[in-house]
Amino acid sequence: MYSFEPTEEQQMLIEAVGRFAQTDLRPAAHEAEETGAWPDKLIHKGWELGLLQASIPEEFGGFGEHLSLTGALAGEEMAFGDLSGACVVGTPGLFALALLMAGSEQQKKEFLPKVTAADWQPYTAGLIEFEYDFDPNDLHTTAKKNSDHYLLNGEKAWVPFAIQSGAMIIYANLDGKTQGFIVRKGAAGLAVNEDREKLMALNAVPLYRVKLTDVKVSEQDRLGGPEGHDFEPILASMRIACSASAVGLAKAALEYSRDYAKEREVFGVKIAQKQAIAFMLAEMATEIEAIRLLTWEAAWKMDNKKDDAFIEAYLASMGAVDMAMMVTDRAVQILGGHGYIREHPVEMWMRNGRGIAMLTGLVMV
Repeated sequence: MYSFEPTEEQQMLIEAVGRFAQTDLRPAAHEAEETGAWPDKLIHKGWELGLLQASIPEEFGGFGEHLSLTGALAGEEMAFGDLSGACVVGTPGLFALALLMAGSEQQKKEFLPKVTAADWQPYTAGLIEFEYDFDPNDLHTTAKKNSDHYLLNGEKAWVPFAIQSGAMIIYANLDGKTQGFIVRKGAAGLAVNEDREKLMALNAVPLYRVKLTDVKVSEQDRLGGPEGHDFEPILASMRIACSASAVGLAKAALEYSRDYAKEREVFGVKIAQKQAIAFMLAEMATEIEAIRLLTWEAAWKMDNKKDDAFIEAYLASMGAVDMAMMVTDRAVQILGGHGYIREHPVEMWMRNGRGIAMLTGLVMV
């Protein structure tokens, strides 16, 4: 048997993140989406909460230990404020947590203190590819062994902060196996498209296309060193983060539409009293709770190294995709015509909900 009762430390972290999400992220989300950027002061304020540092051991510049369940709890709270804000604040985790989970001791000592001990810096990672058959376990970007180094060729899409990043982890297909490679800024053959990607949502996250042409990476900069690493834990961590973000986003949509339904009158009756609306809200809440528990279970199994943890993470992420779309769509329906205008955030949340299916590679816990 296991319990998901948060520890005292986890509860303190959740409450701190929740306050930031509601008092800082949520009020600024609309303007960030419209202007395409988050204010630096909010990014740094979110960074100062210490979410990433709490997952990094003291020897590498942090002050805690990495627990997927803690990350999932915090990720849900952050996305409750705003999904793009959560992605922006958490971008360095794409680099640092992958290093923590799979990097060599040399790589951890070189990079983790740089990321965790300083102000927020745009270290990042590139997994997603602009391919109709994109599969993180069968990438089109390739890595070829050549003497004492590797040559990387391919193209990555939606790499957050790629143009500013001092280093990024690029995932590539090495002899049929997905492996990460640390690519430093200015590497020969590395080209970042200066034009940002244009998407349906997440417009406040600066995403870029990255092209690699015979980018030379030493054996020591292969994630894990010359022997490489197991990609499954990294992918599972991304999927759990995706699921937790979906739960936070959906919870925001449920609460907003529920409160609207309690206030909105039609023919002298609050629409929350209408059976169709009440059933919608009940179904939304049920689906959110189901995916939340599945996400927590997957995270707990990751932390306790259970054999089926990776399967649970996959199931949680697949369920989260449908749940987020259903809940955010229902939120728009409950608001009626008001749900379609930008005065209310549900239209943005529905666009974000559609993007949950493509979020793997943009968040990590």
